[in-house]
Amino acid sequence: MNRIPVLVATRRTPIGNAGHGFADLTTTDLAAPVLREVLSSLRAVGMDAEVDDVVLGNCLGPGGDPARIAALRAGLGVQVPGVTVDRQCGSGLDAIMQAALRVQSGADELILAGGVESASTAPWRFWPPVADAEPVRYTRAPFAPQGFPDPDMGVAADDLARVRGISRERQDAYAARSHTLAAAADFAPEIVPIGDVHRDERIRAGMTQARLARLRPSFGVDGTATAGNSCGISDGAAAVAVTSESAAAGLPALRILGSAVAGSDPAYPGLGPVPAIRKLLRRTGIDPTDLGIVEITEAFASVVLAVSDELGLDEAKLCPQGGAIAMGHPWGASGAILLVRLASQMLRPDGPALGLAACAIGGGQGIAMLVERVS
Repeated sequence: MNRIPVLVATRRTPIGNAGHGFADLTTTDLAAPVLREVLSSLRAVGMDAEVDDVVLGNCLGPGGDPARIAALRAGLGVQVPGVTVDRQCGSGLDAIMQAALRVQSGADELILAGGVESASTAPWRFWPPVADAEPVRYTRAPFAPQGFPDPDMGVAADDLARVRGISRERQDAYAARSHTLAAAADFAPEIVPIGDVHRDERIRAGMTQARLARLRPSFGVDGTATAGNSCGISDGAAAVAVTSESAAAGLPALRILGSAVAGSDPAYPGLGPVPAIRKLLRRTGIDPTDLGIVEITEAFASVVLAVSDELGLDEAKLCPQGGAIAMGHPWGASGAILLVRLASQMLRPDGPALGLAACAIGGGQGIAMLVERVS
């Protein structure tokens, strides 16, 4: 039996701006409809295998295993378990990687995997009070222990641009491309509408380089990251069905050729994808020039450009329909969204044969996955 893992039935919610269209929706509210739609699309084409597990990435949810809760809400049945993965911005991609390895091993036949984030409803967190002091709220957990650099991501993006000589003008030019491409794209076939929200809320036409150049730095007067060349804080979910190639015979699918994770300098977390991609390409024997499309989470323009420079990637193949700069970045879901985006573009009749998805991760990590269109 062919145990090569494949991705089928790739779906996502619209990406909402935090505090707007999905302001009152929890991780369960976002993930359950996508899981339900993925399973429904499988049943519609005659795939009746039982769901062995639900694996979802999530960063800032309320705990309590959001994957299991969403599976129950989706109506998958009490017999379907769920597990939640936290590798910060790489969580959704890591969830799919773990599902793929389980299918490849023969342990499981069908897993629904992806990610979800609701920045709008993420609970507030506090450090325990010391003596009689008031509890201190924190907006993010530490990415590294004392003795290591632990910059906020925006500050780290500015530092990366500075040390790699990536100018504000170049970042704005890349961002203008992302905004323009996303505004021209039709994402409807991959989207599961949620309530009255049918499209990505952040996408705006007319975001030219000249317009972006007027925006002030977001993380310090000398910085180059702005609200226009960085991602937004977002809500959203994405899921895919991970099964074996033999079980998915005849269905539009992406074959998973390999995946990799790697650590990097916590001072420059934006470079995290570089060692992960190098490891993955070395394992699979693929050259960067063989890649037809590369989807990297556009947390900041400086991050995507620094990774591209380091690896010698063809910038024309980066996020050909725009990315998180234009669409938003729901942290725990973004890695899974990259694979939904790859599927939409690669499974067209004229789509590229090889695609790569990669995420930079706070604290200095990277994750990457290589996929191939199944003929």
